[in-house]
Amino acid sequence: MYHFFVESCCLAPDYKTVEITGSDYNHIANVLRMKVGEQFSVSIRGDEDGKEIFYEIQEINDTGVIGKLMFVEEGNHELPSKIYLFQGLPKVDKMELIIQKAVELGAFEIIPMATKRCVVKLDEKKAQSKIKRWQAISEAAAKQSKRAYIPNVHMPMTIKEAVAFAKDMDVKLIPYENAEHIDETKKLIEGIKPGESIAVFIGPEGGFSEEEIGLCKENGIEPITLGTRILRTETAGFTIISWLMYHLEGK
Repeated sequence: MYHFFVESCCLAPDYKTVEITGSDYNHIANVLRMKVGEQFSVSIRGDEDGKEIFYEIQEINDTGVIGKLMFVEEGNHELPSKIYLFQGLPKVDKMELIIQKAVELGAFEIIPMATKRCVVKLDEKKAQSKIKRWQAISEAAAKQSKRAYIPNVHMPMTIKEAVAFAKDMDVKLIPYENAEHIDETKKLIEGIKPGESIAVFIGPEGGFSEEEIGLCKENGIEPITLGTRILRTETAGFTIISWLMYHLEGK
C-alpha cells in the first residue's frame, strides 16, 4: 500500500476525509494511475506519534485526490530512541545512498559534517542546493519504508559544531578503525535504553584525524569497533544503525 505525508490542514475533523494535492496528487493520478476504490495511507507531517491513517479513494478531480477514512492505526513504525547520524561528507553521490538507507533503518536526523579529510567542500550556495535534494531523498525513503516521520537533513556542520550539537545526547558513539575489543562495543549497545538519544559519528573516506578523535573523546564520544575489517564510510553507518535497530526494535 502506498504511503504519503500530508499537512494537518488537509485532513477533515476526526480524519474523516483527506485531500491530496501537489506532487503527491500528480504521483497518484498520473504516475501510479490509481483509481476510485483503491487504498493508501498517510502520516501527518511533523507528527512524531506514529499514527498511520488509512483511506479509500473516493474521488479524483482536476486538482486533488479525496480519500474517505477507513481506519486509524496507532502502532508506531519509529524506533523507541532517536538516532542522529553525523556523517562526514563523502565523495560523489554516496551521501544520497547514505541518507536513503539511514532513513529506511530508522535514523531520526542526518547531520552532514565537514571534517579534515573530507574531499568534498561545499560553499553555502552548493550546500543549499544539496540539502534540497537530500531532503527530497529523505522524504521518498520515509514514504517507502512507511515511516511516521520525515527525518530532517541539516545544513553541513564542522566537526566542532557537530560535537557541540551532540553535547546533551545520552549515548555518543564513534566507530574508529584503531578501536579494539568488540565485546566492549556489544556491551555499550546492549546498555542503551529505549528513549535515550543516540549520536553516531561516521568519518569520510579517509577517516577521522587523530585530532578529531581526540576532540570527540574529550567530549564523551565513545570510540567503538565494528569488527576486524575496515568498512567504507557508507557501510559503517549502515552497520551501526542496523545494530542499534536490532537492539531497540520492539523494546
